[in-house]
Amino acid sequence: MNASAANVPGQEAWTRIADRVAGQQWPASTLYVVATPIGNLGDLTLRAWQALVRADVIAAEDTRESRVLLDAWGIATPMMSAHRHNEAEAAGAIVARLEQGQRVALISDAGAPAVSDPGARVVRAARAAGFAVVPVPGPSAVITALMGSGVTTDENPAYAFAGFPPTKSMARVRWLERWSALPAPVVLYESPHRVAATLQDMLAVCGPRREVTVARELTKRFEEIATMPLGEVANWLTAQAHRTQGEFVLILHSTGVDPNSDDDAATDALLDALLDALSVRDAARVAARITGLPRDVLYSRALERKQREEQTV
Repeated sequence: MNASAANVPGQEAWTRIADRVAGQQWPASTLYVVATPIGNLGDLTLRAWQALVRADVIAAEDTRESRVLLDAWGIATPMMSAHRHNEAEAAGAIVARLEQGQRVALISDAGAPAVSDPGARVVRAARAAGFAVVPVPGPSAVITALMGSGVTTDENPAYAFAGFPPTKSMARVRWLERWSALPAPVVLYESPHRVAATLQDMLAVCGPRREVTVARELTKRFEEIATMPLGEVANWLTAQAHRTQGEFVLILHSTGVDPNSDDDAATDALLDALLDALSVRDAARVAARITGLPRDVLYSRALERKQREEQTV
């Protein structure tokens, strides 16, 4: 059902809440770390809007990208650059502004600053100089993907955020071997031109039965969140031309197997024999071919047994 803005109920409530937010305390000499939409401009919170309006300056990762958001919300606050390549210089300039009693709002292109984005250095500098840092929470690609996947539960809410994997395949495989051995879902970001290669490496490391959730274009018009075995993900990606476009969040599901389990004595004996001649990585690879067990689980078990052997020597 469609409704025009004029017919949507609750306009009075909206105005009342907006007035209450505007009337809250907005202390000077404070760094406001503000989360911004990851796609949908409507996801900016009222508190974030007020923080940006009331700031003396907005420190933005990319001022051109942020101008679209600010114009949409009617925010005329001046901006300065604070990105990965000038963060040290920007941190000093921001501290100087705080010393003058200014309010500074820190934003990234999308989502939460200082979470797999620039900003942490600015936050540390402000705190070290004795100024207040106020986080203004909001959109997060990690949390959005977890919400849409159902991969965590209230009984087992654990997950790990790994950020972006390495760009080179060999380094990415080693990186995936470490992260995939964790007994919890692993959330990572990937760019559209590397997502197919990363999923292929994930398949090689974890095997075709391990599940993955692919979340793309979150909060945008063509949002997709799909869960499938790694053995099916290549076909899913190529089934529609647009599926390799946009920004990706990948969730590698937990195996559901305790990697520290010693129940399978035969598997442990096989690993011990392989470790006499092979590295941990190669022993896990060979054992996976022989037993059919997930390679990442075997890698974790082989690593534990190798470390235990070294400690007893």
